[in-house]
Amino acid sequence: MTQSNHASLLVELLTEELPPKALGRLGTAFADGIVERLAARDLIDGTPDFEKYATPRRLAVLIKNVRDVAPEKQVREKVLPVTVALDKEGNPTPPLAKKLAALGFPDFPLSELERAQDGKAEAFFLRYAAPGATLADGLQAALDETLGKLPIPKVMTYQRPDGTSVQFVRPVQRLVAMHGRNVVPVSALGIDSGDTTIGHRFMSEGFVAIARADDYADTLRHKGHVVANFDDRRESIRTQLQAFAGEDRVVMPEALLDEVNALVEWPVVYECRFDDEFLQVPQECLILTMQTNQKYFALTDQNGKLRSRFLIVSNIDTKTPGEIVEGNERVVRPRLADAKFFFTQDKKKRLEDRVPLLANVVYHNKLGSALQRVERLEALAGEIAPMVGVDAALTRRAARLAKADLLTDMVGEFPELQGTMGTYYARHDGEPEEVALACSEHYQPRFSGDETPSTGVGAAVALADKLETIVGIWGIGLAPTGEKDPFALRRHALGVLRILLEHRLRIRLRDLLVAAAKQFTGMEKVDVSIEAIALFFLDRLYGILRDRGYAVGEIDAVLAAGPQKWDEKFLDDIVARLDAVREFAALPEAAALAAANKRISNILKKSEQGAPSAVNKELLVEAAEKNLYAQIEAVAPRVQSQLAARNYTEALTALAALRESVDTFFDDVMVNAEDAALRNNRLALLSALHQQMNCVADISKLAA
Repeated sequence: MTQSNHASLLVELLTEELPPKALGRLGTAFADGIVERLAARDLIDGTPDFEKYATPRRLAVLIKNVRDVAPEKQVREKVLPVTVALDKEGNPTPPLAKKLAALGFPDFPLSELERAQDGKAEAFFLRYAAPGATLADGLQAALDETLGKLPIPKVMTYQRPDGTSVQFVRPVQRLVAMHGRNVVPVSALGIDSGDTTIGHRFMSEGFVAIARADDYADTLRHKGHVVANFDDRRESIRTQLQAFAGEDRVVMPEALLDEVNALVEWPVVYECRFDDEFLQVPQECLILTMQTNQKYFALTDQNGKLRSRFLIVSNIDTKTPGEIVEGNERVVRPRLADAKFFFTQDKKKRLEDRVPLLANVVYHNKLGSALQRVERLEALAGEIAPMVGVDAALTRRAARLAKADLLTDMVGEFPELQGTMGTYYARHDGEPEEVALACSEHYQPRFSGDETPSTGVGAAVALADKLETIVGIWGIGLAPTGEKDPFALRRHALGVLRILLEHRLRIRLRDLLVAAAKQFTGMEKVDVSIEAIALFFLDRLYGILRDRGYAVGEIDAVLAAGPQKWDEKFLDDIVARLDAVREFAALPEAAALAAANKRISNILKKSEQGAPSAVNKELLVEAAEKNLYAQIEAVAPRVQSQLAARNYTEALTALAALRESVDTFFDDVMVNAEDAALRNNRLALLSALHQQMNCVADISKLAA
């Protein structure tokens, strides 16, 4: 058996500048791909222990405990069926000799072959020790396979100095592959491996020799001025930004932090400033232009008000950063001036005057123009307003102006500011504050975890906006399928449900869907199925409630209670009912009552005749049924009073007193008596009990 040597393995691919938004994914895929494929070839001893590296010009991985030769493997390989391998006299046949030769064992004695059952027939099997893969062969295969499967956003074709064409995300300059102190002879994309890399483009003295694989990160840091670890570099940027901010706050979106991190190998933060006059422009505009166009980090005070100083992350470390600071201040000035110009020009035209121009904007070829959509929103918001409890005229006004900022210069330049700019312009036009806020709030919640509208008018317009989108898009046959949801109908449905639940609005979903569907009356290309959309909402509702920690049985119990469909009920108290069901389920009487309720449900379903509307006390003959009737009569007023007050926990808790009477009834009383009058009266008694037990939720759903 060959003795293998263990050491760390370094693999680095040095390239031209990689696309910054893809660097994190590329670095992870490169490292994981190499590790996974080496482990599959048994070239890593034990659980893989590795570190990923990714900089603007390199992808690398350092893997611990890598073997130079994989262990031998015991192989059991089928040779031939016995009937083919031996002739009638039991002698080896030519096909057997040919097969053994093909396997590399031409002189293998017949007596040492294993003879065993293979399905319904016997066969000969060959057992041998196969040599393990060498690191050079295994790494070459791992490199080829990994590079072929990288998540490259756009492949680039370029020529090597020898004239050969190569396809990769960016031109490759060098390849480092070292096992301990030794170079592993592999190649990739026309480059042979070595032990030398290149440091920082400006601050390194050129080639950097790697003496040992384990020294890679430290050597690059001290000799090459490169922080190779993606996460370490990211945290260095975060720490420096916070240090420079002092008592102020850094506006530091994670996406911007990742992108800037992918642009520098040796991050250094410097402070810059812009003229205070630009602070007259809405700060969202200034922040967005700094982030989007220049990759700068804005600063605010503790109250969130923008400062006139900002931070940049440079790739140059110098004691005299004056030119760097001045250059960045000079670059940002025209960007901020553009924002100021857009804001000034936009204010010259009222939002109301922009609304008719939406007729020139196509919303969808089957749903008309953006103006037609606004008119639907206006009408729908007016119907929803009384349901929410806000002024209908104010709500219609908000819906009419909500999309007008789409035609402003600022939103044309920065679509991310739609709604936000509408609020600023509405205030400038003297619109009521509720109308101004609704211009931005009607988009909420924009994403998971986003806040719902803070005002009733905003909530009403948000409901109208989302419902009009869902019903209209669904009606033209573009309902979500599988993972495809190009119009974000799932997100809109979640938004509707969150607004209803979190604002505790006493509104039936079906009423909202009917009102939304009415806006498309007369449009031949729109075919609305309220039932299908309601089921779509039900799936989203289950998801929301499960995310809040409620069990499926608890949700089923609340949504299934009563004769109405779930979407015909008020959704404002679903959470309160769920909390009550959860507390009830913890009572010692809960399991027995849930089981009894399930039994009652089955009995009532199987009864051929409907139970009478009231129990006849004269027909109660057994002590157990008399006692149960008395208990129901005693508990019912308390349950109903708590139910009327929406004290659902107290209403359900009151039912616990019925447990003993219910158990005794089923032990002592025959429900399906031969006497029809007795039978129907007992069914009526069970129906009355069933009604009380399901007043808050269908507790039979809690039965195991």
